[in-house]
Amino acid sequence: MTQDVEMKELPAPSNSASSSPPSTLHHLKEIASLIETGAYAREVRRIVRVVRLTLALRQKLNAQVLSAFLNFTLTPGSELHSRLSSYLPKEDEHDMDVDTATSAIQTPAKHSLPELEVYCYLLVLIFLIDQKRYNEAKACASASIARLKNVNRRTVDVLASRLYFYYSLSYELTGDLAEIRGNLLALHRIATLRHDELGQETLLNLLLRNYLHYNLYDQAEKLRSKAPRFEAHSNQQFCRYLFYLGKIRTIQLEYTDAKESLLQAARKAPVSALGFRVQCNKWAIIVRLLLGEIPERTVFMQKGMEKALRPYFELTNAVRIGDLELFRNVADKFSSTFNSDRTHNLIVRLRHNVIRTGLRNISISYSRISLADVAKKLRLDSANPVADAESIVSKAIRDGAIDATIDHENGWMVSKETGDIYSTNEPQFAFNSRIAFCLNMHNEAVRALRFPPNSHKEKESAEKRRERQQQEQELAKHIAEEDDDEF
Repeated sequence: MTQDVEMKELPAPSNSASSSPPSTLHHLKEIASLIETGAYAREVRRIVRVVRLTLALRQKLNAQVLSAFLNFTLTPGSELHSRLSSYLPKEDEHDMDVDTATSAIQTPAKHSLPELEVYCYLLVLIFLIDQKRYNEAKACASASIARLKNVNRRTVDVLASRLYFYYSLSYELTGDLAEIRGNLLALHRIATLRHDELGQETLLNLLLRNYLHYNLYDQAEKLRSKAPRFEAHSNQQFCRYLFYLGKIRTIQLEYTDAKESLLQAARKAPVSALGFRVQCNKWAIIVRLLLGEIPERTVFMQKGMEKALRPYFELTNAVRIGDLELFRNVADKFSSTFNSDRTHNLIVRLRHNVIRTGLRNISISYSRISLADVAKKLRLDSANPVADAESIVSKAIRDGAIDATIDHENGWMVSKETGDIYSTNEPQFAFNSRIAFCLNMHNEAVRALRFPPNSHKEKESAEKRRERQQQEQELAKHIAEEDDDEF
């Protein structure tokens, strides 16, 4: 008796070679070709495009791909090839993501361009940092900086700015940031003499970060005030500069300027730079509290920031209520968070604002109240709370925080009737500040417009139009990866 056997269809053989997407090495070779085109044509925009394409491939880099790319780009056996290959680990060949069809016929370039050499340094350095091999990354970064000092080409400036960033990052990750301060100053001087404005921007921010890392705010301000300023070339670097400027202004008690810089940095930062925007909002919240303002609740409810801004929300609530004891409890509860954010010293300054807010609430609620009751409501824990309350009320009246008088004989604080704010110039000042803000934003947007060179002289052909549209599509595709890497 025979049994029915289930017949299974064999899968049709698929042509994997034709349907598989291009490998990482293939993309790197295209980038190398783009670098050569940009170097020979002296077009910086092509080098900028190279950086964007590289950031999109960052997660796909491995030792085998980099080794094959070095063999393709550099002359095997040369000093640069040997140095960069020594940083790469030796692994099995069966994991290689390379083009088998082209690897056999590839011929290395006889004379490598400086742009290609710097790009190889950049690729290896990014790979070492991602693999958390920081000591080797430091050695590679130092060698790349030594090479950059001997190259003065506009097409190298974009790649050099990225190398400066990773050079500082590799030393910061190992806690040796102070060692390279002299080198950064020398590089900034060289970039200034060479009129490398993008390099000046990047190095100025790295120096400010270096100084602020060690709380050297006076040196940072001296450098910032004497460094040449020009129109920003990179939105990311401009955001960083505004953030560092806001921190310096905050320490120098210039809260109004600090608030403007911090809010502008948070507004200009890309959406993907979540960590940077969180730091900007933390400092902006503290500055607004020091100015006597209460941030809106929506500031603390931004997407992805609720947990990080929770300590500052509770702190703001304590300042808004004017409860000194609640303020002390919040400061003690989240002291570790405030210390890691380096805002603890600023929060100490808020104690006076908490007292002033509580006093303002008392002045609005009571037409007349004794100084002893004021001290009790403010929860002053000093040896002579009545005398302290009297001095606090006197200073608040002198500063214009409250509209009241002190009856010294009876020990009372007598509040005056509050007038109509719309009969004053306050609404006019508020509208003027909003209009100025909108006009400034419009002017910055106009100045940020970019046009191709000689676009008013030459008519665009169909081929050039297709190339431009392709570049715009790639820019829109990779801008998120670039912004995430920048921050």
